[in-house]
Amino acid sequence: MKQLLFFILIIVAAGSLPAQTPRIIRGVVSDAVSLAPLEGISIAAKTSHALSESQTDGIFTIEITAKDSILRFSSEEYGDVEVSVAGENSLNVKLSKKTAVPDGKNNLAALLPGKWRGTFTIRDGIEVPFNFEVITEGKSLSVLLINGEEKFPAGTVSIIGDSVFIPLPLFDNELAVKASGSSLTGVLRRQDLRGNATLVQATKSPYRFIETGSTPVRDITGKYDVVFKSLNGKEEKAVGIFEQHGNKLQATFLRITGDSRYLEGVIEDNRIQLSAFIGSGPSFYRATVNNDGSLQGESVNARGGIPFTAIRNEKAELPDAYTLTTLKDGVTTLPFSFADTDGQKISNTDIKFAGKPIILTIGGTWCPNCMDEAAFLGPWYDKNRNRGIEIVALQYERDTDPVYVKKVFDRFKKQYKLQYTLLIGGVADKQAVVSSLPALNNFLSFPTTFFIDRNGKVQKIHTGFSGPATGKEYENFIREFNEEADKLIAAK
Repeated sequence: MKQLLFFILIIVAAGSLPAQTPRIIRGVVSDAVSLAPLEGISIAAKTSHALSESQTDGIFTIEITAKDSILRFSSEEYGDVEVSVAGENSLNVKLSKKTAVPDGKNNLAALLPGKWRGTFTIRDGIEVPFNFEVITEGKSLSVLLINGEEKFPAGTVSIIGDSVFIPLPLFDNELAVKASGSSLTGVLRRQDLRGNATLVQATKSPYRFIETGSTPVRDITGKYDVVFKSLNGKEEKAVGIFEQHGNKLQATFLRITGDSRYLEGVIEDNRIQLSAFIGSGPSFYRATVNNDGSLQGESVNARGGIPFTAIRNEKAELPDAYTLTTLKDGVTTLPFSFADTDGQKISNTDIKFAGKPIILTIGGTWCPNCMDEAAFLGPWYDKNRNRGIEIVALQYERDTDPVYVKKVFDRFKKQYKLQYTLLIGGVADKQAVVSSLPALNNFLSFPTTFFIDRNGKVQKIHTGFSGPATGKEYENFIREFNEEADKLIAAK
């Protein structure tokens, strides 16, 4: 039996006029996969039967009445699709062609499960590999993004005809690909379709980088003093941690703002390649091993590269993370009063926090190191909350629209099973943090964590976060965190 399958991605972009006022709805109609604008799509208001049609560039305009809440988009090639416009004046509508491939969805559902090797083309001649696994969960398919020891969950797969959509919800991105034989080809793009898409293709394979079989010149396992040098000549010191097994390599770079999480790759002859992808942009590092064992390389991105040098030093370390962020001279407290997703102001003076020590973390749902911190803080709070300590996460987001904030807070709390308080601090900008918290002398990193005693006095401030990819550094952080928390709880 033939099936007609449709896919719509609707981006709500503007506010509404009063209900009794006739409204002008404007927008763009385009193909869900190619993103090409669609001309000649008929648009009809379901109640008033007002009519319009998309133009050459896909743009449409239609005047509707206060009673209209549904628009029907129709064409022979794309079929009929109904879209809600309740309260909205601007719509971007993505349509998928009708498909009459018998059991196409079932064929794809059978093809997808397993381990895949994908590659992003970030610019001409530069491909960044990544690995993912599609697993069956009941009647659904889910995706795990694989980097070293980590399997980072993406979303539930949607199959529309010969197209596959993999949501990357924590980053508001998605992989939109089409199946061709046993391979997938498409793009990594924002769910709201803003910005540039990145080309991606994937085939089933357990490998990451294409290997030549060359023997590594040496084992580079260990710690390194690293210096990244930007195009303007500014130097940033970091610590590199490398673990090599044969020609397989895992690594991470520690900066004062946090670590680069799990990097996975290979070393062949004197050439090093490392990559990672968890749903934002792909990370790619390449380097060569010099005769003296030092490394010369670059962090590669779509615009170019940031060169770095690395010298072996088992005692390599960053500045003390407890000395980098400070309060203004003479200030010992960090008062806060910000809204939750219900619009209710939550303050440090509320009865909920009276006489309790507080761990206040400043971060954002978009921040990978903040995700690592939340993965630690969530279960820690569940275990320790009955000891009379609270955690407050003051979040600075890419958009402060209440609807957007509620969406990202809800999925963040669900992802990491968070029971502690989340508040919206403002827009994701370091200066915005300082402006909204006048007690701060400076702010360097998302996340930054404050240990506040029962009397509201800030005892310690920890800048950045060393996550599980850093091994012993992460173990040290956990130990120090528990020691500081125990001191707060024990103090009267």
